[in-house]
Amino acid sequence: MKITSAGGVISLLDEKESDLKVFALQRLNQIVDDFWAEISDVVDKIEVLYEDDGFPERKLAALVASKVYYHLGAFEDSLTYALGAGELFDVNSTSEYVETTIAKCIDFYTKRSIHNYENPDDQQSIDPRLEDVVQRMFERCFTDCQYKQAIGIALETRRIDVFEKAILQSDNRAEMMQYSLKVCLSLIQHRQFRNTVLRVLVHLYTSLQVPDYINVCQCLIFLDDSQAVADILGKLVKEGHEQTLMAYQIGFDLYDSASQHFLSKVLAALRSVAPIPLATEAPHTEKQSEAMEVDSTKPESDTTPAETPKPKELTDDEKEHQAKLEKLAAILSGETSIGLKLQFLIRSNHTDLLILKNTKDAVRNSVCHNATVISNAFMHSGTTSDAFLRDNLEWLARATNWAKFTATASLGVIHKGHEKEALNLMSTYLPKDSSPGSAYQEGGGLYALGLIHANHGSSITEYLLNQLKDASTDMVRHGGCLGLGLAAMGTARLDIYEQLKFNLYQDDAITGEAAGLAMGLVMLGSKSAKAIEDMVGYAQETQHEKILRGLCLGIALTMYGRLEEADTLIESLARDKDPILRRSGMYTIALAYCGTGNNKAIRRLLHVAVSDVDDDVRRAAVTALGFLLLRQPEQCPNAVSLLSESYNSHVRYGAAMALGIACAGSGNKEALGILEPMLNDPVNYVRQGALISSAIILIQQTEATCPKVTFFKNVYSKTLSDKHEDVMAKFGAIIAQGIIDAGGRNVTIRLQSQSGHMHAPSIVGMFVFIHLWYWFPLAHFLSLSFSPTAVIALNADLNMPVLELKSNAKPSMYGYPAPLETPKEKEKEKVTTAVLSITAKAKKREKKEEKEEKMDVVRNFYFVSFWYNLF
Repeated sequence: MKITSAGGVISLLDEKESDLKVFALQRLNQIVDDFWAEISDVVDKIEVLYEDDGFPERKLAALVASKVYYHLGAFEDSLTYALGAGELFDVNSTSEYVETTIAKCIDFYTKRSIHNYENPDDQQSIDPRLEDVVQRMFERCFTDCQYKQAIGIALETRRIDVFEKAILQSDNRAEMMQYSLKVCLSLIQHRQFRNTVLRVLVHLYTSLQVPDYINVCQCLIFLDDSQAVADILGKLVKEGHEQTLMAYQIGFDLYDSASQHFLSKVLAALRSVAPIPLATEAPHTEKQSEAMEVDSTKPESDTTPAETPKPKELTDDEKEHQAKLEKLAAILSGETSIGLKLQFLIRSNHTDLLILKNTKDAVRNSVCHNATVISNAFMHSGTTSDAFLRDNLEWLARATNWAKFTATASLGVIHKGHEKEALNLMSTYLPKDSSPGSAYQEGGGLYALGLIHANHGSSITEYLLNQLKDASTDMVRHGGCLGLGLAAMGTARLDIYEQLKFNLYQDDAITGEAAGLAMGLVMLGSKSAKAIEDMVGYAQETQHEKILRGLCLGIALTMYGRLEEADTLIESLARDKDPILRRSGMYTIALAYCGTGNNKAIRRLLHVAVSDVDDDVRRAAVTALGFLLLRQPEQCPNAVSLLSESYNSHVRYGAAMALGIACAGSGNKEALGILEPMLNDPVNYVRQGALISSAIILIQQTEATCPKVTFFKNVYSKTLSDKHEDVMAKFGAIIAQGIIDAGGRNVTIRLQSQSGHMHAPSIVGMFVFIHLWYWFPLAHFLSLSFSPTAVIALNADLNMPVLELKSNAKPSMYGYPAPLETPKEKEKEKVTTAVLSITAKAKKREKKEEKEEKMDVVRNFYFVSFWYNLF
């Protein structure tokens, strides 16, 4: 029988007999979902029963009280009594009450666990009953084979024991470990705990029947354990043919994902186990090694002992082992990858020179001239084709001062990766003792050398360091600092850092700007306390805005990828009274949490974007959102859609750049939908940002993959040809043309490596590129983000086999855009002259008179002839 009131049952709670009270609680537990409002009036009586130690069914009282509080919306009180219910609280139930309470329980437990993990000196006690509920939840996951759910909860609650157990008990360990690695790299935002999880994964991967060394090495990159990577590679090379091929593949993955400093340590470890030291066999590699390892010995001390003794005779096995190690060293040093990509870009160059010619003919001022030079560099990036510059030397000669610096540096973008001939190619523009040339040209030449050897500069670092020491002008020092920072990126070499710091302390604005940036490049991601102290200290003292701007970038670069370890620095920078240092704080958030999508960091950036009093800081905060959302580009349009309509033009510009950074190369329709109205923005630099950002998104997109490509390309041409358009917008259109056709139409912008790591050089390139807002020569940094779109297959000899790949897509899907056609001049047709009727009559009369005259002449002739013959 259905009851309409709980009053009768509630009255039993006032009885003296315990059995009646127990019966009342059992009945109330059954009807509480319907009559919770009525029961809530006597919840204090139920609480008294729970607190009575002599009451036989205290747990049942707690359960009823918990359900009442749940319906009242007091979830904390509900959780407290649910814990008191013990085993009566059934975690296997699928009711809304149980699901909600478990979620609250896990949240509370997670909060305490994270606090205890991150603060070992300030431990908070965790209720054993809470642990019991969480443990029963884990058991439920294991019983239902919900191992992914168990892994997720274990990682949230910092339960490494459960995490490992979930993987070991799963049916497919390899798949579960792959899932765990992906979750670990994309979702765990605490560096120390992430490293703990990665060590567990390394142990599990190596304990497989067939160890997965590829993923092991990916984990070891994050753990910065170069020796373990070298040991694995050395072991694989000694084993069979298949294992050697795996070692080569791991080498390519390492070069794609690891820093220059990490790779140098792996090479040094491999060098020590080679039958003959690799340095003796490969002079180029030796030179690289010397440039990296300058801690204790001079370069000569490495080569002298190796050359003095006669090389020992090697057995056939040792010769084979030596050959394999040499190939592996070539892969790790980047020579193989760079050479193959360079070959592809040279062969497949499809740059349309007519676009550049039309641009050149349309420009009428120095800003657009500068932009055309940069655009040409992007279009020919890595192709080694400088035909446009050679064909237009007279036009190029218009570049003076810093425009000449930019033009010379653009050769570094064009010849990017052409390292063996770099000094010969640039010899005309480099500083000479005999006949000093233009200081702007020489500075640009040193900058170009850095761009050619970016993130792979061990063979050129010493040359650049010596040139910087000998430089006598600001322009040469500026180029030398930028080139040296690029070549020694991420090496953390103290001698280079000290030389750059010496240049910074000269308190020259031009030199100091480049030195501050270069210090950050060298110390990339090192979290060096000394470097941070030096840079922040000098930034607070100097009066030069240019130096402040350089240090602003350098500080952020030093904290690249450091997650919560950068929080203290971010806090101090964000509170500084100097707006440039506050801007540095925003960029530090961008790089420290790059690709993490950290909610706390995003909230902070959004707050600054709408509250800071300085426009530059607000613009920086919005732009930084793009870096944080790299792994979730689909979320960026939602995050910045409102900001793109802000009354503040700087915020709108930042929103445009954030979309370009997060959605680079994706052709994201939502992002393009936000950018399209911004092309008609009343403010010129917002239009510039929208043009550049659209090109970054549309690079390597065709009409088939993204129908908006043609529209945006037409907008670039129209902006350029419009005589009434502002110079700043034209600058953006010219740069956009270069980006969308970059690398001979064979590269894309890729900020992640193929294995899912954040690709540091690409991110650095994009990060510095957006500062062309202040300094045009920094635009060349974008070439670091270009990645060739090619499938490269190699055999065991590292040669490309002849093979065919079948694509089921239509040729137009990925085909090159059709080149522009020169408009043909139409031949002018002769128009028939109109003849009036009166004119025709006159001509007819004239002909008749002529005819009559001729008849008279003939008559006279015959007459004369007759008389002549007669006589």
